[in-house]
Amino acid sequence: MTDRAFGVVRAGALTTVQDLGRYGHAHLGVPRSGALDQPALRLANRLVGNPAGAAALETTLTGCAVRPRRPAVVAVTGAPCAVSVDGRPVAWGAAVRVPAGAVLDIGPAVHGLRAYVAFDGGISVEPVLGSRSTDLLSGLGPAPLRDGEALPLGPPAGRAAPVDWAPAPSPPAELVLRIRLGPRDDWFSAGSLRTLATHGYRVSSVSNRIGLRTEGPPLDRAVPDELPSEGMVTGAVQVPPDGRPVVFLADHPTTGGYPVIAVVLERDLPAAAQAAPGTPVRFVPVRR
Repeated sequence: MTDRAFGVVRAGALTTVQDLGRYGHAHLGVPRSGALDQPALRLANRLVGNPAGAAALETTLTGCAVRPRRPAVVAVTGAPCAVSVDGRPVAWGAAVRVPAGAVLDIGPAVHGLRAYVAFDGGISVEPVLGSRSTDLLSGLGPAPLRDGEALPLGPPAGRAAPVDWAPAPSPPAELVLRIRLGPRDDWFSAGSLRTLATHGYRVSSVSNRIGLRTEGPPLDRAVPDELPSEGMVTGAVQVPPDGRPVVFLADHPTTGGYPVIAVVLERDLPAAAQAAPGTPVRFVPVRR
């Protein structure tokens, strides 16, 4: 292991390595994976002078703590949280220099769910199918962080962005997801389509990187038949037997046998990554 690395002091509830994902392998059963909140990842990388797709850490709810072996420039974006270096508060959403051996602590999310921690040079774990992302469904990429392990960093690629503060959207108080109905909306009753468009849901606590599960009124089927497995896309709104919609996220399966009533517009999915359990959800149909 090179000295250009960091040790994991506190892994947190679920911290993974993520970049922009591995595209073009769905025919092999491999989902895209990658950062759930890609704008937050891109911003963190820009702040430290990395290419947009450099690998970084994605934390979940409780943050993490790491110790660089060499001086590093780091930026934390995504869910707002307290950030400190050896116990001293430092800026969130800005480039921060961390001395060798100092502990960088990313605290629990104050709002939202996932923070992104970019290091100058990016995390240099071995890529799999062109990506360094952790895929929780297929098991590709590095395992989630564990206390005491070390991860390598690449050489710095550029200079940190000279900004005092970088604007970023706040995690949603209400998650509004614009949807295009189909391809299997005809498998549901007219009443179910009205329910989806007019009734409120909430983010379930069993949501994860595979899918955002909801709590709320069930959707009744008009067609009781079994559906052969068919391809699934990121943002697909699948309706399992309990009738409550599930929005597929980056680690979703590439095929499925439950009907897809709608698909969420891709530009609305980063907000879904930051919607904590209990967040109200509205589905808003839009024209094709």
